[in-house]
Amino acid sequence: MITEIRLANFKAFREAQIRLEPLTLLTGVNAVGKSTVLQALAVLRQSYDADMLKLDGGLMLNGEYAEIGTGADLLHDDFAPDADGRPVVRVTVDADGVSRSWSASIARTEDREADVLRWDSCDPAGGSPVFTEGFQYLRADRVVPAVTYPRSYDVAVRRRSLGSRGEHTVNFLRVNRDARVPEVMRHSGSPSATLMSQTETWLQDLCPGVNLEAAGISGADLVQLSYGFFGRAGISSSQIRYRPTNVGFGLTYVLPVVVACLSATEGSLILLENPEAHLHPRGQSAVAGLVARAAASGAQVVVETHSDHVLNGIRLAVKRGVLPGAHTAVHYVDRAKQTDPDCVPPVRVESPAINDDGMLSSWPAGFFDEWENTLDQLLDGEE
Repeated sequence: MITEIRLANFKAFREAQIRLEPLTLLTGVNAVGKSTVLQALAVLRQSYDADMLKLDGGLMLNGEYAEIGTGADLLHDDFAPDADGRPVVRVTVDADGVSRSWSASIARTEDREADVLRWDSCDPAGGSPVFTEGFQYLRADRVVPAVTYPRSYDVAVRRRSLGSRGEHTVNFLRVNRDARVPEVMRHSGSPSATLMSQTETWLQDLCPGVNLEAAGISGADLVQLSYGFFGRAGISSSQIRYRPTNVGFGLTYVLPVVVACLSATEGSLILLENPEAHLHPRGQSAVAGLVARAAASGAQVVVETHSDHVLNGIRLAVKRGVLPGAHTAVHYVDRAKQTDPDCVPPVRVESPAINDDGMLSSWPAGFFDEWENTLDQLLDGEE
């Protein structure tokens, strides 16, 4: 398990130490660096997949999981130079008692324009959870409802990946429909422990009565997804099926999140951006409960969220004993107060703890307090 990630001169962070637990929530205002933490792990993974994690390789800024741009886009505006005065980007990952670090300098004009940064130093990749088979990174710009989805043996079967946008989820579900879900993640309302049945039942917490059908298209490298309501898929041949394009964004958008959690294995790493997008508040809380169960099953989950319903769903899971409060970390990312009008204020991170009763040890200013602020204004009778 990753216990800490340290960043130097990496996008929003001049310097940062972020503690990770089995379940970590990153939250805060927009454009302060929440995604930066996930992207740091993502660029390491795509560099590894491209066989670049060796001294004659480099940090691959644009790939399957992250699209950073160039060295100039990666380098922090107010970078801290190294002992030789060079701007150096560094990512350090502490996991299972071992610290591994990767650093690259951006000293020349051509470095700032490059999309692959050559290593100054590069530790071996082996053994780190960033490079395990169970790695999943679902970006905020996930797959949208469509008539068909790609059918790739390499991605969905050999690599067991859902794709960074979840575009291979339907094929993964089709292939692994009968796989058994670990007991800790099983929904009590499901008639079966299979991945398909469990996926349907968890989705029914978001949309009552929904069921799924994932089928390959003969003679094409494509698969189809359809939805039905009230009645199980395949039971009645007369049941009306609906294309995802006629059902709405919510179900299809959250489907990769549900499948990623239910198919997680012990030691796997799951990175989720905004799992609550397009969901009703009740659905957001339900997804939070599933995420907590994935962490309790032995996977490590890092979530970027703007939702107080996700936070509160995690707090409820802790109170109900799904996982201990000590197995969670919450980081609120914000800007420090403006002191120099010519400089961007530095990013600050506050980390309230979730106690075993679900209560937070502190409540930083600006941390999910908009509801109370608005209510105060309503009660004050402001015009």
